[in-house]
Amino acid sequence: MNGANLDDLVDLLGRWASGRGPLYLLLAARFRALIDDGVLPSGEPLPPDRVLAARLAVGRGTVVAAYDLLQQEGRVVRRQGSGTRVAPLDLPATRTADSVVANPLLLHILHPPDGVQLLTCAAPDEPPALMVEAYQEAAARLSGTRDLGYQPAGNPALREAVAGYYRDRGLPTSPQEILVTTGAQQALTLLAALLLAPGDTVLTQAPTYPGALEVFRHAAAIVKPLESPDRPAAIYVVPTASNPTGSIMDPPERRRLVGRAAALDAPLIDDEVNAELCFSGETPPPLARYASGDAEHVITIASMSKLVWGGLRVGWIRATAPLISRLARLRAIHDLGGEVVSQLAAAILLRRLDEVRRARVDRLRADHDHLCTELRSRLPGWTFEPALGGQTLWVRIPRGDVDSFSQVALRHGVAVAPGRSFDPLGGLADRMRLHFLFPKEELTLAVERLAEAWVAYDGTRHPAARHQLIV
Repeated sequence: MNGANLDDLVDLLGRWASGRGPLYLLLAARFRALIDDGVLPSGEPLPPDRVLAARLAVGRGTVVAAYDLLQQEGRVVRRQGSGTRVAPLDLPATRTADSVVANPLLLHILHPPDGVQLLTCAAPDEPPALMVEAYQEAAARLSGTRDLGYQPAGNPALREAVAGYYRDRGLPTSPQEILVTTGAQQALTLLAALLLAPGDTVLTQAPTYPGALEVFRHAAAIVKPLESPDRPAAIYVVPTASNPTGSIMDPPERRRLVGRAAALDAPLIDDEVNAELCFSGETPPPLARYASGDAEHVITIASMSKLVWGGLRVGWIRATAPLISRLARLRAIHDLGGEVVSQLAAAILLRRLDEVRRARVDRLRADHDHLCTELRSRLPGWTFEPALGGQTLWVRIPRGDVDSFSQVALRHGVAVAPGRSFDPLGGLADRMRLHFLFPKEELTLAVERLAEAWVAYDGTRHPAARHQLIV
């Protein structure tokens, strides 16, 4: 698109104001989609506030608020005297080999840079032998089956296995209170579609899982820190083996959070994706255990992707049966349900949970300790708190910002996840998340490259950064 052609831009915006909620959020949501899909490329100039406002027949404040929100997200750059432009990409390419524009959020997954160690994606990359055995057993179970396989709420065997998993953790649960999803990301997407309207407020921790922030922003919700006094439409937390910090919320804080959600009559989403990865070997109770009565306002989500393998796209939602029924109808619209063999394999793996957990946690603990040792040795000026679980460290640099340092690191062969992506307000610029999922020798190499990049980094450049897809 020619940046000077206002009519072209208005055509691209289309019926941006036809949704529900504040106009600035609807306008920002449409711009976000155009930028993320590459329709508005890096460096593209956007019209001045007054010009676009007049053309769209809205107040100038609507355009200013939309631009400011996009700037906070790192999608546009606004400078006095030079106007507003689409932010430059952090990534080395914006098109695929066939010249189709690629979503910049997906590039590190769709097209991994050659020779670069990706510390941006925290999920196990090697299917364990137990998973192979589970698939073999699951395939054998299909013999003689007469079933269409369309199960929007999930395979009955897996729903019962997940319900039993929560009963074993002291939380009475029936299969009717379980919805199987294609990973926890789909669980978040379905919940956002059902619970949120444009302009609604979602409260989260800071830092928190950036995939959730993207889902809430896509729903045109306003995401604010947990401490905000605003009345939310939903609260989202990762209390156990947090992504990115690896911290574990203590029982008094869990109880206080559940009580606050009840007082606000707001759904509380408890993300337990990493809950079985506590280094102590003990899994804290889910937040629903701290709720009085039937805990109807607490929703629990989890998946097998961090515990077993990133490619095992099986997750679930635990909630009241009426809410699960509504979510199942919503999911049926999208895909009629998940792939059955994977669900059967997941049910088998849940039956062997102790064995699966022990193998994963033992390796994670050892690799965590190795990464900590390497960082203390080669980068003594960087600070961090050792993780209590999960797969990542939350690291602070002593000067500059990680958005600009990440560019230097990329040139030295390692990609890191900048802290701004984990903050609902776009702060935490001096932090980064590092995972410890590589073998020890690769972790050592990654830290060597980070140390070389740190020597080369001058800490003065501050380029704008686009959010990457971070898991």
